[in-house]
Amino acid sequence: MISDVHGNAFALEAVLREVRRAAPDRIVNLGDQIEGSADPARAAQLQAELGAVEVRGNNEEKLWPGGRRTPLSQEVGRWLEDRVPAPLRERLAALPLTTRLEDVFICHGTPTSAWESLLWVWQPEGGGEAGGGFYRSRDPRQLRELTGPLGAGVVLCGHTHRPGATFVGQTLVVNCGSVSDQVDGDPRARWTLLERRASGWSVEFRAVAYDVEAAVAWASARSPFGTFEGQLLRSGEMTGRGM
Repeated sequence: MISDVHGNAFALEAVLREVRRAAPDRIVNLGDQIEGSADPARAAQLQAELGAVEVRGNNEEKLWPGGRRTPLSQEVGRWLEDRVPAPLRERLAALPLTTRLEDVFICHGTPTSAWESLLWVWQPEGGGEAGGGFYRSRDPRQLRELTGPLGAGVVLCGHTHRPGATFVGQTLVVNCGSVSDQVDGDPRARWTLLERRASGWSVEFRAVAYDVEAAVAWASARSPFGTFEGQLLRSGEMTGRGM
């Protein structure tokens, strides 16, 4: 599983080298594929060529008509339109909210929204939407209400940029780490390996070093977002609810 590439082709290439060595039966992409400035066109093409099972993230919904509402989001959108070919953007905008692989249910956020998070919820500091904060675990009763009706053995999600897993009854809920834009202070790219064994499902969270400075240099030379990208990728600390 990969998730939240956010247009970072440099991190994605490092992750895909490891994924290919693992030789999985299937690749799942949980969305937020191009919203970033470290060579998003190449990131879009690499993901299109994977043949992955895909769902849309909240940032794919920004590609819909009227999907961008804030001035910054609109600025990013105009920049992406000049660099990511229209067929690739249209492909992403048409992705489904959810899908299934046998008894594995797949979404970006929750089963009903790409903008909400399943395993954790964001708690902003001071009660505001911007700035710092932290993730807290979702009330387990709410988690059961969201996952129980799915009748799935495994539920996969992303969006939080934070890897983790828990059981809800007999259902394994896995939050995949993000390829780019980390939240824990570790700038390495993440991906997740899910394996079905005789004893049941097992999950392994992987972290991959990549050339952060090359990604920052690309963004600085070719986008107006280089300063932000540099702070974000070098620190491994995404603050606020910018996802």
